[in-house]
Amino acid sequence: MGKHVFKLPDVGEGVVEGEIVDWKVKAGDSVTEDQPLVDLMTDKATVAIPSPVSGKVISTTGKPGDMVAVGAELIVFEVEGKRKEAEPEPEAAPDPEPKSEPEPEPEPVDTPEPAPASVAAAAPAGKRPLASPAVRRRAREAGVDLSGIQGSGPGGRISHDDMDTFLQGGGRLAAVQRGQKRTGTTEVPVIGLRRKIAVKMAESKSRIPHFSYLEEIDITELESLRQHLNAKRSGDMPKLTYLPFLMQALVRTLQQHPECNALYEDERNTVVRHEAVHVGMATQTDDGLMVPVIRHSEARDVWDCAREMRRVSQAARDKTATSEELSGSTITVTSLGALGGLGATPIINHPEVAIIGVHKAEERAVVCDGAIVVRRMMNLSGSFDHRIVDGYNGAQMMQTLKQMLEHPATIFM
Repeated sequence: MGKHVFKLPDVGEGVVEGEIVDWKVKAGDSVTEDQPLVDLMTDKATVAIPSPVSGKVISTTGKPGDMVAVGAELIVFEVEGKRKEAEPEPEAAPDPEPKSEPEPEPEPVDTPEPAPASVAAAAPAGKRPLASPAVRRRAREAGVDLSGIQGSGPGGRISHDDMDTFLQGGGRLAAVQRGQKRTGTTEVPVIGLRRKIAVKMAESKSRIPHFSYLEEIDITELESLRQHLNAKRSGDMPKLTYLPFLMQALVRTLQQHPECNALYEDERNTVVRHEAVHVGMATQTDDGLMVPVIRHSEARDVWDCAREMRRVSQAARDKTATSEELSGSTITVTSLGALGGLGATPIINHPEVAIIGVHKAEERAVVCDGAIVVRRMMNLSGSFDHRIVDGYNGAQMMQTLKQMLEHPATIFM
């Protein structure tokens, strides 16, 4: 038998280090060649690192959240045959096996503090009341907070008789009525995609002075068109939601408002306006928010927008999206429709200068030509970089988008 030291390989695209997100194996596991070992997040994407050999895992380096440099030791295997001379012998570790959690110790019996036998008072605030394990167990089962019981024993120790007196006097009802205090905490490491989201959001909010603009839109005609097209579609065509129409309306709208389809490179004091409309679609995944991109929406029809949106969104959820599919957007759309809400203040996807939030479509009573009628309504929330987009321009852009969606024929003219 020999040892094989596996170092983090070059994953390409100029990546020099990666963050450990999730180990798929542990010391003692047997693995086969090409079996996934660990999920690693780089600046580009999350990648699964496969095993170069078949063998048994002796040790791993790093825990979730740790950064590992390319070329650094990642994992040591025990393999058949002799180890290659070119591979360095791993440093001996006193205990390569993962340390198990210590066994919980039995609850200690409190040692009463010296005090006159006549003392009978509830435990001081913040101090653990004195009681035997049996009394504590009985209190837990009865739903009683011992800190509210006066102990008659030495140092205020609470006895079974004290418990009986408390319960007979309606103490249990009082304890239930005031509720049980909860003091536990849970620590959740901010690592992987969640860490990247945190950094990205903090950067965007701290660097960009946002202003938001909310508008109500009558999409009754758009809903009629959507229903008609879905009823006439062939089997290989995707079902249309509102988002493909919104993308097409954005393409036309941004032709009139090019300042909103731009990236602000503030280090160079330069705004780069794009003719292409690369729409980022904010997508919720099991790991957090990702923004796959529908590239060149200006060159697609409504069906192709729907098809590509479904493809890249699913790739993001399946963790198969490439770095190209997760970067390069010029404006972002975030759909909150399933959750409803009247409005929001979405955070701009830096270095873009605009983001559009879509809310729930529903029938509402509205005034039309002096009469109260039922129309299908939807709210949009836009946020803009106030350094680049003036309030008037942002409002104009949202009004142009509103007119497009309220009269959907104009989207295709």
